[in-house]
Amino acid sequence: MRTIDKRLNAKLAPVLIKRAPTLTLPYDARCKSRFAATLDSGEEVGVVLPRGTVLRDGDMLVADDGGLVRVIAAAQSVLLVRAPERLTLTRAAYHLGNRHTPVEVGIDELKLEADPVLEDMLRRLGAQVERATLPFQPEAGAYGGGHRHGHDETFAEDYALAQRVFDEHHGHAHDHGHAHGHDHNHGDHVHGADCGHDHGHCDGHAHDHSHEHR
Repeated sequence: MRTIDKRLNAKLAPVLIKRAPTLTLPYDARCKSRFAATLDSGEEVGVVLPRGTVLRDGDMLVADDGGLVRVIAAAQSVLLVRAPERLTLTRAAYHLGNRHTPVEVGIDELKLEADPVLEDMLRRLGAQVERATLPFQPEAGAYGGGHRHGHDETFAEDYALAQRVFDEHHGHAHDHGHAHGHDHNHGDHVHGADCGHDHGHCDGHAHDHSHEHR
């Protein structure tokens, strides 16, 4: 069985892309770095990619024998969210983001994986929600990652980068003599505790940041 272990970043000739066998995967599978899969040709392969890899439609992969494989985003059950005015759609996006929900952002619509709890919430906000079967490609993380939570191994890297950017914009360099003590607890403030979401997006992680100035 062949092993797929690399993702190509180089631009390939269209003829090579067209001839490559395809691997059709839903979003959940494209978030995994190690799994067994079946190419659309029927060939079974093993996928072993760097941890944290999130595959997108059109990505080109390389197998251990040098062969190419093209990723296709599978059609899956999604919700299309629209609204008669921008404010309602913006509020919908805010509440989805508050629940760490992967969202694909369009010009005048949002797309997310079908979920009855979120569907009810969006309708209560005044949004128009339509069920459909389409490929799903949510936004990547703002600092270059995929869908991550505070308990993921790569979260610390994203958090450190985000904090550095924040400090740079606010003039808080570490050599200015500021000592920051971070007290994390789970009781004072619960993030997104009202969501009732059964996908594990409501971590209930609270962050109480106390600052000691020396």
